[in-house]
Amino acid sequence: MRNFTTTILAGAVALSALATAAYAENPMVGGAAMYADKNIVENAVNSKDHTTLVAAVKAAGLVDTLSGEGPFTVFAPTNEAFAALPEGTVDTLLKPENKDQLTKILTCHVVGAKAMSGAIKKMVDDDKGAHPVKTVGGCTWTAKYEGDKIMLEDENGNVANVTIANVEQSNGVIHVIDAVLLPKM
Repeated sequence: MRNFTTTILAGAVALSALATAAYAENPMVGGAAMYADKNIVENAVNSKDHTTLVAAVKAAGLVDTLSGEGPFTVFAPTNEAFAALPEGTVDTLLKPENKDQLTKILTCHVVGAKAMSGAIKKMVDDDKGAHPVKTVGGCTWTAKYEGDKIMLEDENGNVANVTIANVEQSNGVIHVIDAVLLPKM
């Protein structure tokens, strides 16, 4: 019986190590592990770098959408990206009367497909250096890259850099960006 129990325990430890290794493939975001078997919202709430984004998603009523089947590609601005907006912008956007504007901005950070960084670079190459990225919110950004760095330019000429790419989710992928992309208003 002892050998059987030892074998079972050794097997459980090996499976646990394999599961941990599988999760380790995803980069850490905001000091938190990101799990490929969890959806975008389930992972985002654990990132200390995305508390403003999570609050905005809740205020816009997009939690159910981004928890849905997808696939989605989310370009996720950090707290620092939101803080770089003009003073008072975030507080104003989070007010109930500005929900439509907030929803527009957030959905312009979402693409209705799963696009890993390699696929984005291929699209940029196929389009000779600049690829139009059509978002769920009706915006069109321009994707470019230099070396391993992917950049998105919004309709106002502002550029966001992907700082952490390919964070796989059960319903898509997250790319962390260092600026908030804004539609022409």
